[in-house]
Amino acid sequence: MPNLFGFHTDKHEKAAHKSQENESSKETAPSIPGTAEVIHVPAPAAVAKGSAAPAPAMSALTQAQGVLSASDASHASTAPSQSVPASSPSAPPVASNQVNPLTGLPVRSLKGRYKLDDFSVLRTIGTGSFGRVHLVRSVHNQRFYAIKVLRKAHVVKMKQVEHANNEHQVLSMVRHPFLVNLWGTFQDPTFLYLVMDFVPGGELFTLLRHSRRFPAQVAKFYISEVALAIDFLHKHNIVYRDLKPENILIAADGHLKLIDFGFAKITTQSNGMCWTLCGTPDYLAPEIIRARGYNSSVDWWSVGVLLFEMLAGYPPFYTDDSNPIKLYEKILAGYVQYPSFFEVGAKDLLKSLLTADLSKRFGNLARGSRDIFSHMWFAEIDWDCLYRKEIPAPYVPQLGIQGDASQYVYKS
Repeated sequence: MPNLFGFHTDKHEKAAHKSQENESSKETAPSIPGTAEVIHVPAPAAVAKGSAAPAPAMSALTQAQGVLSASDASHASTAPSQSVPASSPSAPPVASNQVNPLTGLPVRSLKGRYKLDDFSVLRTIGTGSFGRVHLVRSVHNQRFYAIKVLRKAHVVKMKQVEHANNEHQVLSMVRHPFLVNLWGTFQDPTFLYLVMDFVPGGELFTLLRHSRRFPAQVAKFYISEVALAIDFLHKHNIVYRDLKPENILIAADGHLKLIDFGFAKITTQSNGMCWTLCGTPDYLAPEIIRARGYNSSVDWWSVGVLLFEMLAGYPPFYTDDSNPIKLYEKILAGYVQYPSFFEVGAKDLLKSLLTADLSKRFGNLARGSRDIFSHMWFAEIDWDCLYRKEIPAPYVPQLGIQGDASQYVYKS
């Protein structure tokens, strides 16, 4: 079953991943109900190349109502890096002079822009612990969107208010070719609604499982787009914290969209640090497991895990035992056995990403992410062209008419 915008289901095979650490119970997900009063949300920004203390608990239901307030803030970049010329896709209007001082990104204000009557609900395309994702069509412009529906009471019960706040806050600012767009939010007394891009090509996870593993050039293309998206977030003091194939969707043109920002966090006010244990076990960096505080370099560790999995077909610290303790022990031990068919350049890059020594991990050194973008394995990549989507994707999903959701196997 598919995952969209943070909703996960049990489809993992022997070589796949465990559920997120904080998903501790399942509840029947809400279907879209009657009417809704309107609230708020999003704006874009330029992309880059090359290169938290725990928040107070929010337990009252009223804290989950209205426009979810921002949680704590953002992270200082470890090193300067070069910028890439940006050419953003069309975006909702941005109010002048509304810039978040913690990220430097413009904040889109779309309050009152949507209500439930603006959409025709076509089908459910994803479900999970906190709600459902529906494919909808605007009754005004006939465009297709995905609406993520969160049950307020369950968000509060599962102590996910901060994560819901983080997702709303981050998505209200970011705009990038390889990040999903949030177009608006609204609510009613029971549910919160997030109106996002409908990304019709399905999950990268599904494509990887069907392919078993990707050829080196295909993996290089995908990891390059992911790296641009992660670097953009870091340059604006946002740590992502949940990179994995299930959180990467394939657009109609074959390029990627990173989704699910529930674990994303602005870290400026915490001097670039985080302490929360969150993420997917196979992708956790050693410093997260040790619970000693960590910075944005955990995302570059996850980039290494993702690249390894795309090349090998399984994550580097995979265990047959479903006991996460054994998995954590392997991660902390740090031993990675590289298949013989790995290219020399890929292996060298992976060794620089999958290192527990932060004084040696690429992305955390003096040159920041420039060490990654200038690595010999990426020598033929024109990062400007890649950002502008001028490099053809290796796989373009076979889609029919607009609104084709056949790449999502969930049946409502």
